[in-house]
Amino acid sequence: MSKLLIYYVSSALCLNMIATLYQGFLYQAEGAVGGGDSSLDSASRSLPPLNLTLRGALAAAVENNPAVLLYKERIEEARGQVQTQLGAMLPNLSSTVRQSNQTVFRGTFGLSPTRSDPFSIFDARVNATQNLLSISLIQRWRASREMLQVSEAESESKKFDTMASVALTYMEGLKALGMVKMHEANQQVMNDLLELIKQRQRMGVATSLDIARLDAQLASERQQTSVSQYAVESAKLNLLNLLALPYETPLVLTDEFRPDALGPSAAQAAVEDALKQRPEVVAQATRLKATELTYSSITGERLPSLVAQGDYGLIGNRWNNTLDTYNMALLLQVPIFDGGQREGRIAQSRSQLRQEALRLQSILNHVKMEVHDAMAAMAAARDQVGIAQAGMRSASKELELARERYAAITASSHFELTNALTAVARARQNLVEGLFQLNASRVNLARATGSLGSLD
Repeated sequence: MSKLLIYYVSSALCLNMIATLYQGFLYQAEGAVGGGDSSLDSASRSLPPLNLTLRGALAAAVENNPAVLLYKERIEEARGQVQTQLGAMLPNLSSTVRQSNQTVFRGTFGLSPTRSDPFSIFDARVNATQNLLSISLIQRWRASREMLQVSEAESESKKFDTMASVALTYMEGLKALGMVKMHEANQQVMNDLLELIKQRQRMGVATSLDIARLDAQLASERQQTSVSQYAVESAKLNLLNLLALPYETPLVLTDEFRPDALGPSAAQAAVEDALKQRPEVVAQATRLKATELTYSSITGERLPSLVAQGDYGLIGNRWNNTLDTYNMALLLQVPIFDGGQREGRIAQSRSQLRQEALRLQSILNHVKMEVHDAMAAMAAARDQVGIAQAGMRSASKELELARERYAAITASSHFELTNALTAVARARQNLVEGLFQLNASRVNLARATGSLGSLD
């Protein structure tokens, strides 16, 4: 019964290996041929408008962006490495089945050599190997687990970078939309003033030159409106690219600029939050720990290791005419001298450990700098918005007074009116740009402190 069991186990293991290799070949062939729905067919269909909020854009980027998905796959790769290192410490079981026909040399000294008649040998065997003690293998396994955490932190960092790009692109789109509205508002005011100037011309107090000057300003505003509309479409295309959506998708940006921002916070508290939340810091700190374990695994190669080996099988001239055999061994491997290779690897690993420590310090310094810079940028942007709002109120008042004086046919000249109009246009533009800078700095501060997940 035991002989049949050994035979069947060995045969089953060999057949399973062959089947696995064949399935892998079929999978690769299927991948090479491809399949599924055509992307061109899906793109050709008309797509409904997509109302996109900032939070929705951030969520879509995390789910769809190819770069984010790539880093998620690296996590799976790291998990495979952990399994590989763990498997090196677990029992290693294999089997062989061999049926052969052979001859052997026969002869004596001084006589002509001869060979035997052909004969058959059947050999079915199960082999097992188990590492009982190896500090090096244990440390390599621990290092692989740390590198898995590094991959997870790097994936989070890539997610944050993508979210920041999406948020800033969304803000660029809002800025372009704001510029379009600004130029359209300027055109509306200019059209109203144009009617007023034409009325004064009929009264004989305005000239064709006044009308021509305002027409020129209107043409410039129409041109700038077209430029801003292109900027809107460009921002939307960039968003679609970051979100991995079809370029034919009609986007509608539903959010608006926030006219306010968080009040000034303590720099030290913001830096502490960043050092705890920034995935780059977590990734590098974990990589340093993994490098320490790798260094320990290499130094552990100086220590003896203990390995148990054994096999059990059947041997005979055919499968139903065999005897069982076995072999058991305990190996103590003691490293003595390898030409200095091991010491070279230790020196290399020691240098890598120092390099990772320096990289961690550099990242910490960079994070602190980014937080302070983002806070300073937000404070400056907050002041700019306040100044722009005050300037808008003053310019609007100036235009209102100039229009009243011009309509009353007083000494007010056309230049006073156009200067006031120019001041209003400039104030509107300053306000749009100030709001953009304020909201962009809000995104940069969230990125610097590692709090992009709470951005809305």
